[in-house]
Amino acid sequence: MTAVTETTQDGATPAIGLRGVGKDFTSRGDHVAAVESVDLSIVEGEFFSMLGPSGCGKTTTLRMIAGFEDPTRGSIYLYGDDVTAVPPNHRDVNMVFQNYALFPHMSVADNVAFGLRRKHIDKREVTTRVGEALELVELTGREQRRPKELSGGQQQRVALARALVNRPRALLLDEPLGALDLKLRQTMQIELKRIQREVGITFVYVTHDQGEALTMSDRLVVMNNGRIEQLGTPREVYEQPATRFVAGFIGTSNIIEGKAAETAGGFATLAAGPDEEVVVPLRAPAGAGDVIAATVRPEKMRISRDRPAAGCALKAAVTEIVYLGTSTNYAVSTCLGDLVVVQSNAGDDVLAPQRGEKLWVSWSSHHGYQLTDIEPETSTDEEALADA
Repeated sequence: MTAVTETTQDGATPAIGLRGVGKDFTSRGDHVAAVESVDLSIVEGEFFSMLGPSGCGKTTTLRMIAGFEDPTRGSIYLYGDDVTAVPPNHRDVNMVFQNYALFPHMSVADNVAFGLRRKHIDKREVTTRVGEALELVELTGREQRRPKELSGGQQQRVALARALVNRPRALLLDEPLGALDLKLRQTMQIELKRIQREVGITFVYVTHDQGEALTMSDRLVVMNNGRIEQLGTPREVYEQPATRFVAGFIGTSNIIEGKAAETAGGFATLAAGPDEEVVVPLRAPAGAGDVIAATVRPEKMRISRDRPAAGCALKAAVTEIVYLGTSTNYAVSTCLGDLVVVQSNAGDDVLAPQRGEKLWVSWSSHHGYQLTDIEPETSTDEEALADA
Protein backbone atom coordinates (compact mmCIF):
# COMPACT_ATOMS: atom_id res chain seq x y z
CA MET A 1 0.00 0.00 0.00
CA THR A 2 1.21 3.51 -0.83
CA ALA A 3 1.22 6.15 1.90
CA VAL A 4 -0.08 9.68 1.42
CA THR A 5 1.34 12.64 3.34
CA GLU A 6 -1.70 14.93 3.24
CA THR A 7 -2.81 16.10 6.69
CA THR A 8 -5.82 17.81 8.24
CA GLN A 9 -5.76 21.39 9.58
CA ASP A 10 -4.35 20.23 12.93
CA GLY A 11 -1.54 18.28 11.22
CA ALA A 12 -3.08 14.82 11.62
CA THR A 13 -3.44 12.25 8.86
CA PRO A 14 -7.13 11.93 7.83
CA ALA A 15 -8.86 8.74 8.90
CA ILE A 16 -10.43 8.53 5.44
CA GLY A 17 -9.37 10.46 2.37
CA LEU A 18 -10.96 10.57 -1.09
CA ARG A 19 -9.02 12.22 -3.91
CA GLY A 20 -10.85 12.79 -7.18
CA VAL A 21 -13.00 9.68 -6.66
CA GLY A 22 -15.63 8.96 -9.29
CA LYS A 23 -17.81 6.03 -10.30
CA ASP A 24 -19.40 5.43 -13.69
CA PHE A 25 -22.00 2.85 -14.66
CA THR A 26 -23.49 1.78 -17.96
CA SER A 27 -27.28 1.41 -17.98
CA ARG A 28 -29.04 0.20 -21.13
CA GLY A 29 -26.19 1.51 -23.20
CA ASP A 30 -26.19 4.93 -21.51
CA HIS A 31 -23.23 6.25 -19.54
CA VAL A 32 -24.19 7.22 -15.96
CA ALA A 33 -21.84 9.14 -13.67
CA ALA A 34 -23.07 8.00 -10.25
CA VAL A 35 -20.29 9.88 -8.45
CA GLU A 36 -18.35 12.79 -9.90
CA SER A 37 -14.89 13.87 -8.75
CA VAL A 38 -15.24 13.74 -4.93
CA ASP A 39 -12.56 15.06 -2.56
CA LEU A 40 -13.00 14.45 1.16
CA SER A 41 -10.90 14.35 4.33
CA ILE A 42 -12.66 12.71 7.29
CA VAL A 43 -11.04 13.29 10.68
CA GLU A 44 -10.29 10.43 13.06
CA GLY A 45 -12.98 10.04 15.72
CA GLU A 46 -15.61 12.26 14.09
CA PHE A 47 -19.21 11.41 13.28
CA PHE A 48 -19.36 12.27 9.59
CA SER A 49 -22.57 12.10 7.56
CA MET A 50 -23.27 11.98 3.84
CA LEU A 51 -26.70 13.46 3.21
CA GLY A 52 -28.73 13.70 0.04
CA PRO A 53 -31.74 12.44 -1.90
CA SER A 54 -32.01 8.97 -3.40
CA GLY A 55 -29.64 8.51 -6.31
CA CYS A 56 -27.26 11.32 -5.30
CA GLY A 57 -24.26 8.97 -5.00
CA LYS A 58 -23.87 8.82 -1.21
CA THR A 59 -24.26 5.02 -0.86
CA THR A 60 -22.02 4.38 -3.86
CA THR A 61 -19.37 6.57 -2.23
CA LEU A 62 -19.69 4.64 1.04
CA ARG A 63 -19.40 1.31 -0.78
CA MET A 64 -16.23 2.52 -2.49
CA ILE A 65 -14.74 3.39 0.91
CA ALA A 66 -15.68 -0.12 2.12
CA GLY A 67 -14.24 -1.74 -1.01
CA PHE A 68 -17.51 -3.20 -2.29
CA GLU A 69 -17.33 -0.94 -5.37
CA ASP A 70 -14.21 -0.09 -7.38
CA PRO A 71 -13.84 3.58 -8.29
CA THR A 72 -13.64 4.39 -11.99
CA ARG A 73 -11.08 7.07 -11.14
CA GLY A 74 -9.40 8.60 -8.13
CA SER A 75 -7.84 7.19 -4.97
CA ILE A 76 -9.09 6.15 -1.51
CA TYR A 77 -6.89 6.39 1.59
CA LEU A 78 -7.33 4.94 5.06
CA TYR A 79 -5.04 6.50 7.65
CA GLY A 80 -2.56 7.52 4.97
CA ASP A 81 -2.50 4.21 3.09
CA ASP A 82 -3.77 3.96 -0.48
CA VAL A 83 -6.40 1.18 -0.35
CA THR A 84 -7.99 1.81 -3.74
CA ALA A 85 -7.08 -1.71 -4.93
CA VAL A 86 -7.30 -3.42 -1.51
CA PRO A 87 -10.18 -5.94 -1.11
CA PRO A 88 -12.86 -5.25 1.55
CA ASN A 89 -11.69 -7.95 3.97
CA HIS A 90 -8.25 -6.36 4.15
CA ARG A 91 -9.50 -2.86 4.94
CA ASP A 92 -9.71 -1.94 8.61
CA VAL A 93 -13.36 -0.85 8.35
CA ASN A 94 -16.70 -2.51 8.98
CA MET A 95 -20.09 -1.75 7.46
CA VAL A 96 -23.60 -1.80 8.93
CA PHE A 97 -26.47 -2.15 6.45
CA GLN A 98 -30.10 -1.04 6.57
CA ASN A 99 -31.38 -4.64 6.49
CA TYR A 100 -29.09 -5.71 9.41
CA ALA A 101 -28.02 -8.96 7.58
CA LEU A 102 -28.23 -11.08 10.74
CA PHE A 103 -28.09 -14.88 10.55
CA PRO A 104 -31.60 -16.01 11.59
CA HIS A 105 -30.51 -19.47 12.78
CA MET A 106 -27.82 -18.09 15.11
CA SER A 107 -28.16 -16.65 18.58
CA VAL A 108 -27.33 -13.03 19.33
CA ALA A 109 -23.96 -14.06 20.78
CA ASP A 110 -23.11 -16.23 17.77
CA ASN A 111 -24.05 -13.45 15.36
CA VAL A 112 -21.76 -11.04 17.17
CA ALA A 113 -18.94 -13.60 17.41
CA PHE A 114 -19.11 -14.65 13.75
CA GLY A 115 -16.35 -12.37 12.46
CA LEU A 116 -14.03 -13.14 15.36
CA ARG A 117 -14.36 -16.89 14.83
CA ARG A 118 -13.61 -16.48 11.13
CA LYS A 119 -10.34 -14.87 12.23
CA HIS A 120 -9.63 -17.82 14.60
CA ILE A 121 -9.53 -15.61 17.69
CA ASP A 122 -9.00 -17.46 20.98
CA LYS A 123 -12.33 -18.68 22.47
CA ARG A 124 -11.85 -16.88 25.78
CA GLU A 125 -11.11 -13.61 24.01
CA VAL A 126 -14.16 -14.11 21.80
CA THR A 127 -16.37 -14.55 24.87
CA THR A 128 -14.88 -11.45 26.51
CA ARG A 129 -15.18 -9.24 23.44
CA VAL A 130 -18.73 -10.39 22.64
CA GLY A 131 -19.76 -9.60 26.22
CA GLU A 132 -18.18 -6.14 26.00
CA ALA A 133 -19.86 -5.42 22.66
CA LEU A 134 -23.29 -6.47 23.91
CA GLU A 135 -22.85 -4.40 27.06
CA LEU A 136 -21.96 -1.40 24.90
CA VAL A 137 -25.22 -1.69 22.95
CA GLU A 138 -27.18 -2.55 26.11
CA LEU A 139 -28.14 -6.12 25.13
CA THR A 140 -26.57 -7.98 28.04
CA GLY A 141 -28.85 -10.89 29.03
CA ARG A 142 -30.14 -11.49 25.49
CA GLU A 143 -27.14 -13.50 24.27
CA GLN A 144 -29.13 -16.70 23.50
CA ARG A 145 -32.09 -15.11 21.73
CA ARG A 146 -32.62 -15.46 17.99
CA PRO A 147 -33.02 -12.36 15.78
CA LYS A 148 -36.75 -13.08 15.28
CA GLU A 149 -37.22 -12.80 19.06
CA LEU A 150 -35.90 -9.23 19.04
CA SER A 151 -37.47 -5.90 18.13
CA GLY A 152 -36.23 -3.92 15.15
CA GLY A 153 -34.20 -1.65 17.37
CA GLN A 154 -32.61 -4.59 19.18
CA GLN A 155 -31.73 -6.23 15.87
CA GLN A 156 -30.03 -3.01 14.83
CA ARG A 157 -28.03 -3.07 18.07
CA VAL A 158 -26.90 -6.63 17.33
CA ALA A 159 -25.72 -5.53 13.88
CA LEU A 160 -23.79 -2.68 15.52
CA ALA A 161 -22.25 -5.00 18.11
CA ARG A 162 -21.19 -7.44 15.38
CA ALA A 163 -19.42 -4.61 13.53
CA LEU A 164 -17.82 -3.06 16.63
CA VAL A 165 -16.58 -6.34 18.12
CA ASN A 166 -13.94 -6.47 15.36
CA ARG A 167 -12.59 -3.14 16.63
CA PRO A 168 -12.40 -1.46 13.23
CA ARG A 169 -10.72 1.91 12.85
CA ALA A 170 -13.83 3.21 11.06
CA LEU A 171 -17.46 2.14 10.95
CA LEU A 172 -19.54 2.74 7.82
CA LEU A 173 -23.31 2.89 8.25
CA ASP A 174 -25.67 2.81 5.25
CA GLU A 175 -29.05 4.22 6.39
CA PRO A 176 -29.10 1.80 9.36
CA LEU A 177 -32.24 3.34 10.92
CA GLY A 178 -34.31 3.54 7.75
CA ALA A 179 -36.47 0.51 8.58
CA LEU A 180 -37.42 1.74 12.07
CA ASP A 181 -40.51 3.73 13.03
CA LEU A 182 -40.09 7.42 13.87
CA LYS A 183 -40.00 7.15 17.67
CA LEU A 184 -37.56 4.23 17.67
CA ARG A 185 -35.41 5.96 15.04
CA GLN A 186 -35.13 9.04 17.24
CA THR A 187 -34.14 6.89 20.22
CA MET A 188 -31.53 5.06 18.17
CA GLN A 189 -30.07 8.35 16.93
CA ILE A 190 -29.20 9.23 20.53
CA GLU A 191 -27.88 5.72 21.16
CA LEU A 192 -25.67 5.75 18.07
CA LYS A 193 -24.14 9.06 19.09
CA ARG A 194 -23.52 7.70 22.61
CA ILE A 195 -21.89 4.54 21.24
CA GLN A 196 -19.69 6.52 18.85
CA ARG A 197 -18.58 8.80 21.67
CA GLU A 198 -17.76 5.82 23.92
CA VAL A 199 -15.78 3.80 21.37
CA GLY A 200 -14.14 6.90 19.88
CA ILE A 201 -13.81 5.57 16.33
CA THR A 202 -14.71 7.27 13.08
CA PHE A 203 -18.34 6.86 11.99
CA VAL A 204 -19.32 7.56 8.38
CA TYR A 205 -23.10 7.68 8.18
CA VAL A 206 -25.25 7.73 5.05
CA THR A 207 -28.80 9.09 5.28
CA HIS A 208 -31.45 10.96 3.31
CA ASP A 209 -32.98 12.23 6.59
CA GLN A 210 -31.87 15.82 7.18
CA GLY A 211 -32.96 15.75 10.84
CA GLU A 212 -30.81 12.68 11.45
CA ALA A 213 -27.77 14.29 9.88
CA LEU A 214 -28.19 17.57 11.78
CA THR A 215 -28.76 15.77 15.10
CA MET A 216 -25.87 13.32 14.98
CA SER A 217 -23.07 14.76 12.86
CA ASP A 218 -19.90 16.60 13.76
CA ARG A 219 -19.64 17.47 10.06
CA LEU A 220 -21.60 16.50 6.98
CA VAL A 221 -21.64 16.77 3.21
CA VAL A 222 -24.76 17.42 1.17
CA MET A 223 -24.62 15.53 -2.14
CA ASN A 224 -26.62 16.02 -5.31
CA ASN A 225 -26.24 14.34 -8.71
CA GLY A 226 -23.00 12.67 -7.65
CA ARG A 227 -21.38 15.91 -6.49
CA ILE A 228 -20.72 17.54 -3.14
CA GLU A 229 -22.86 20.67 -2.87
CA GLN A 230 -21.56 21.71 0.56
CA LEU A 231 -19.33 20.49 3.38
CA GLY A 232 -19.50 21.86 6.92
CA THR A 233 -20.85 21.54 10.44
CA PRO A 234 -24.62 21.12 10.87
CA ARG A 235 -24.91 24.75 11.98
CA GLU A 236 -22.90 26.03 9.00
CA VAL A 237 -24.89 24.03 6.46
CA TYR A 238 -28.25 24.98 7.98
CA GLU A 239 -27.58 28.66 8.62
CA GLN A 240 -25.26 29.35 5.67
CA PRO A 241 -26.37 27.14 2.75
CA ALA A 242 -24.06 27.60 -0.21
CA THR A 243 -26.49 26.75 -3.00
CA ARG A 244 -30.17 26.83 -3.76
CA PHE A 245 -30.30 23.03 -3.56
CA VAL A 246 -28.79 22.93 -0.05
CA ALA A 247 -31.08 25.72 1.12
CA GLY A 248 -34.13 23.76 -0.03
CA PHE A 249 -32.97 20.29 1.02
CA ILE A 250 -31.89 21.17 4.57
CA GLY A 251 -35.15 22.27 6.14
CA THR A 252 -37.17 24.98 4.44
CA SER A 253 -35.61 28.16 3.20
CA ASN A 254 -37.08 31.24 1.58
CA ILE A 255 -35.40 32.60 -1.53
CA ILE A 256 -35.45 36.38 -1.96
CA GLU A 257 -34.24 37.38 -5.40
CA GLY A 258 -33.88 40.69 -7.22
CA LYS A 259 -31.52 43.07 -8.99
CA ALA A 260 -29.00 44.98 -6.95
CA ALA A 261 -29.75 48.70 -6.91
CA GLU A 262 -26.34 49.33 -5.33
CA THR A 263 -23.48 47.49 -3.62
CA ALA A 264 -21.22 48.91 -0.92
CA GLY A 265 -19.27 47.71 2.11
CA GLY A 266 -19.90 44.02 1.40
CA PHE A 267 -23.70 44.43 1.11
CA ALA A 268 -26.12 44.62 -1.81
CA THR A 269 -29.37 46.57 -1.66
CA LEU A 270 -32.05 45.10 -3.90
CA ALA A 271 -34.36 47.28 -5.94
CA ALA A 272 -37.77 47.44 -4.21
CA GLY A 273 -40.51 49.94 -3.37
CA PRO A 274 -39.80 53.33 -1.76
CA ASP A 275 -40.71 52.16 1.77
CA GLU A 276 -39.19 48.71 1.38
CA GLU A 277 -35.64 47.53 1.93
CA VAL A 278 -33.75 44.29 1.24
CA VAL A 279 -30.06 44.26 2.18
CA VAL A 280 -28.01 41.12 1.50
CA PRO A 281 -24.51 40.38 2.87
CA LEU A 282 -22.36 39.44 -0.12
CA ARG A 283 -20.28 36.25 -0.33
CA ALA A 284 -19.33 36.73 -3.98
CA PRO A 285 -18.45 39.85 -6.00
CA ALA A 286 -21.49 41.71 -7.35
CA GLY A 287 -22.31 45.09 -8.81
CA ALA A 288 -25.34 47.24 -9.48
CA GLY A 289 -27.74 45.53 -11.87
CA ASP A 290 -26.62 41.99 -10.98
CA VAL A 291 -29.25 39.48 -9.91
CA ILE A 292 -28.78 38.57 -6.25
CA ALA A 293 -30.41 35.57 -4.57
CA ALA A 294 -30.47 35.25 -0.78
CA THR A 295 -31.89 32.64 1.57
CA VAL A 296 -33.69 33.38 4.83
CA ARG A 297 -35.05 30.68 7.16
CA PRO A 298 -38.80 30.87 8.02
CA GLU A 299 -38.14 31.10 11.77
CA LYS A 300 -35.96 34.20 11.20
CA MET A 301 -38.81 36.14 9.58
CA ARG A 302 -41.61 38.10 11.22
CA ILE A 303 -44.93 39.45 9.99
CA SER A 304 -46.53 42.67 11.21
CA ARG A 305 -49.24 45.13 10.22
CA ASP A 306 -46.90 48.10 10.63
CA ARG A 307 -43.53 48.48 9.00
CA PRO A 308 -40.71 47.71 11.46
CA ALA A 309 -38.42 50.61 12.27
CA ALA A 310 -35.26 48.77 11.19
CA GLY A 311 -34.09 45.81 9.15
CA CYS A 312 -35.23 44.32 5.86
CA ALA A 313 -38.94 44.74 5.13
CA LEU A 314 -41.24 43.97 2.21
CA LYS A 315 -44.94 44.47 1.62
CA ALA A 316 -46.70 41.12 1.31
CA ALA A 317 -50.06 39.38 1.21
CA VAL A 318 -51.00 36.21 3.08
CA THR A 319 -51.82 33.41 0.62
CA GLU A 320 -52.01 30.35 2.88
CA ILE A 321 -52.11 29.47 6.60
CA VAL A 322 -51.19 26.10 8.14
CA TYR A 323 -51.58 25.49 11.89
CA LEU A 324 -49.04 22.94 13.21
CA GLY A 325 -49.74 23.00 16.95
CA THR A 326 -46.39 24.31 18.20
CA SER A 327 -46.24 26.85 15.39
CA THR A 328 -48.19 28.36 12.48
CA ASN A 329 -46.78 28.70 8.98
CA TYR A 330 -47.87 31.62 6.83
CA ALA A 331 -47.20 31.61 3.10
CA VAL A 332 -46.94 35.21 1.92
CA SER A 333 -46.38 36.70 -1.51
CA THR A 334 -43.98 39.65 -1.49
CA CYS A 335 -43.91 42.68 -3.75
CA LEU A 336 -40.80 41.23 -5.43
CA GLY A 337 -42.88 38.27 -6.57
CA ASP A 338 -41.27 35.77 -4.18
CA LEU A 339 -43.38 33.33 -2.19
CA VAL A 340 -41.98 32.98 1.33
CA VAL A 341 -42.97 31.04 4.42
CA VAL A 342 -42.96 32.73 7.83
CA GLN A 343 -42.96 30.49 10.90
CA SER A 344 -44.63 31.90 13.99
CA ASN A 345 -44.28 30.02 17.30
CA ALA A 346 -47.49 29.35 19.22
CA GLY A 347 -46.53 31.61 22.12
CA ASP A 348 -45.64 34.51 19.81
CA ASP A 349 -48.55 34.20 17.40
CA VAL A 350 -50.68 37.09 18.60
CA LEU A 351 -51.13 38.78 15.21
CA ALA A 352 -53.31 36.01 13.71
CA PRO A 353 -53.58 37.45 10.19
CA GLN A 354 -56.21 36.18 7.77
CA ARG A 355 -55.81 34.82 4.27
CA GLY A 356 -55.62 37.66 1.76
CA GLU A 357 -54.57 40.24 4.35
CA LYS A 358 -51.82 42.67 3.33
CA LEU A 359 -49.01 43.25 5.83
CA TRP A 360 -45.23 43.48 6.23
CA VAL A 361 -42.69 40.66 6.32
CA SER A 362 -39.35 41.56 7.91
CA TRP A 363 -36.01 40.09 9.03
CA SER A 364 -32.53 41.19 10.05
CA SER A 365 -30.10 41.56 7.13
CA HIS A 366 -27.66 39.33 9.05
CA HIS A 367 -30.13 36.45 8.74
CA GLY A 368 -29.98 36.58 4.96
CA TYR A 369 -27.29 34.57 3.19
CA GLN A 370 -26.30 35.02 -0.44
CA LEU A 371 -26.59 31.94 -2.66
CA THR A 372 -23.81 31.34 -5.15
CA ASP A 373 -26.15 29.82 -7.74
CA ILE A 374 -29.34 31.48 -8.97
CA GLU A 375 -30.89 28.76 -11.13
CA PRO A 376 -34.53 28.54 -9.97
CA GLU A 377 -36.10 25.37 -8.63
CA THR A 378 -39.88 25.12 -8.73
CA SER A 379 -42.03 24.24 -5.72
CA THR A 380 -45.69 24.68 -4.83
CA ASP A 381 -47.21 26.64 -1.94
CA GLU A 382 -48.34 23.38 -0.35
CA GLU A 383 -44.85 21.80 -0.54
CA ALA A 384 -43.24 24.84 1.04
CA LEU A 385 -45.70 24.98 3.91
CA ALA A 386 -45.55 21.24 4.59
CA ASP A 387 -41.74 21.20 4.66
CA ALA A 388 -41.34 24.25 6.90
